[in-house]
Amino acid sequence: MNYRLTLSYDGTKYNGWQRLGNTDNTIQNKVETVLSRLLDQKIEVSSSGRTDAGVHARKQVCSFRAETTLTCEELLGEIRRYLPQDIGALDLAPASPRFHARLNCTGKTYLYRIWTSETPNVFERNYLYVYSIPLDVEAMKTAAAFLCGEYDFSAFTSAKQMKKSAVRRIDCIVIQQKEEELQLYFSGNGFLYHMVRILTGTLLEVGTGKRTPTDLPDILASRDRGQAGFLVPAKGLILWDVQY
Repeated sequence: MNYRLTLSYDGTKYNGWQRLGNTDNTIQNKVETVLSRLLDQKIEVSSSGRTDAGVHARKQVCSFRAETTLTCEELLGEIRRYLPQDIGALDLAPASPRFHARLNCTGKTYLYRIWTSETPNVFERNYLYVYSIPLDVEAMKTAAAFLCGEYDFSAFTSAKQMKKSAVRRIDCIVIQQKEEELQLYFSGNGFLYHMVRILTGTLLEVGTGKRTPTDLPDILASRDRGQAGFLVPAKGLILWDVQY
């Protein structure tokens, strides 16, 4: 049977989602190990996409195939019992035979959280980037509008070589200040390696006056990583939602 598993996780101590050959400290490895032991068979899990080391997920959708007499409710209970406390199984349901978490994904939303105050936020320090330099949020919103649409985002990725096209579509970027926290939501059909974090760094540079909003079209056209802004830390990034 094919299953759809929805997870959330705190990525602080993990080397990202993807299984790696030199360490077992990845979220994919932890999930596959638990499922394989519970079901007494080798289980391979596919996700909607990779998250990098230190990145979190509010909603990560996965798929896997397995043969078992356990109901979804029973299996979900066992998964919750044996997963580490920083990886949570939210839902488990049967999926259509052809469902694949990555191939069928039509869109994703990421949230980047920035703490704009000099007052320490002790309890959420692992999930916020502290950036207390005064920001022109309206300028950032104006700049964000230039990024919405379908473009080649080569300037906004750390990937040295692209095996496939760097063209992606950003549907919207929502920037909102909530008291001392600045939240940036990025929604689109897909994101390149480090893309959201570089976009965020570039928008922050607009906010501090280092760049102007009208610089963004030229950065996009350059397709040159060196023209875009800095890479913000992973800990402020959350895979917020996945669409099918």
